[in-house]
Amino acid sequence: MFEFKIIAECSKTGARAGELITPHGIIKTPVFMPVGTLATVKSMSPSELKEINSQIILGNTYHLYLRPGNEIISKAGGLHKFMSWNRPILTDSGGFQVFSLAKLQKITDENVLCRSHIDGSQLIMSPEWSMKFQGVLGSDIAMCFDQCCEFPASHDKAEEAVRRTTLWAERSKEFFSRNNDKSKQALFGIIQGSIYDDLRERSAKEITSLDFPGYAIGGLSVGESHAEMYHSLDLLNNLMPREKPRYLMGVGYPTNIVEGIARGVDMFDCVMPTRNGRNGTLFISSGRINMRGKTHADEFIPLDSECDCYTCKNFTRAYLRHLSICGEILGARLNSWHNLRFTVRIAEQAREAIIAGNFPEFCEKFLSNFHDDPNIDAQ
Repeated sequence: MFEFKIIAECSKTGARAGELITPHGIIKTPVFMPVGTLATVKSMSPSELKEINSQIILGNTYHLYLRPGNEIISKAGGLHKFMSWNRPILTDSGGFQVFSLAKLQKITDENVLCRSHIDGSQLIMSPEWSMKFQGVLGSDIAMCFDQCCEFPASHDKAEEAVRRTTLWAERSKEFFSRNNDKSKQALFGIIQGSIYDDLRERSAKEITSLDFPGYAIGGLSVGESHAEMYHSLDLLNNLMPREKPRYLMGVGYPTNIVEGIARGVDMFDCVMPTRNGRNGTLFISSGRINMRGKTHADEFIPLDSECDCYTCKNFTRAYLRHLSICGEILGARLNSWHNLRFTVRIAEQAREAIIAGNFPEFCEKFLSNFHDDPNIDAQ
């Protein structure tokens, strides 16, 4: 059971508001998806994630295969039951680990040989391996196994990754079609190509020809400039099927989300809200601030008066700074709670604006207001 329908579109941009129907519920898009790499969004319980209106979260095939492993997840009855989460889940294929663990592996068309970052044991990753374990995980959305390039990458290297990504997408779909339960799980294809227009066009043509129920944009937010990212999204907005959901992988900086929505993206994910929260870097309506900075020591005001999260309703900046400076676990939790809600809320507000017909005004206001505090690194 998987269906995507567009509810409203912005006549001046590529922004769309939609509904993504999955076996574990309807996802209202645009949507930001918190990352739960190891079957947990760091420091947040499932009930707290629901309180901030997380409609869908992510898990990672590579990491979950290593810990707790295939046998435990299978005995638990899948990832939903294992982590007590009854809303949709998307699982990354492990393809990004081919990129992020580059020093530990050998890539061929057949598979990827790497060593576990935990104990050094050898792991053989392939499209078939990824599809099989994602079937065990039982995620609502599975991702094709792909190859992501570092940035910068030569045209030849990026072209090789595009060729291999298409090959692996074909094998992923073939194995998935024969072995996975298509009534409970959908498989998304991934478009690669780095910042090269011809390669993005080629990858989009090859991957969309395989007729997946949804498509992801990979290989961005890996070091390229924002302008280069937006150029690629502008290009792909005209190349990806209008009737299918579009997922920009690994992007979670607030302005990138808004700019992505304006270019037709429906889904986003990133570890940034929780990672920054643990480090005391917080997103507020005016931009990004360092909660550990001395300027906040005697600010007995809400973190963000415009935010509706538990942190902003109950605690002051002075208290949050105190927790961060002291290294208290509660500080990391409250900061992460706020950053997640703030990021989830961006997508909600964008959706409301698209439906109301005033998305360009929302976009302009948000981008003009959101800036990094010049003292972001000061403590």
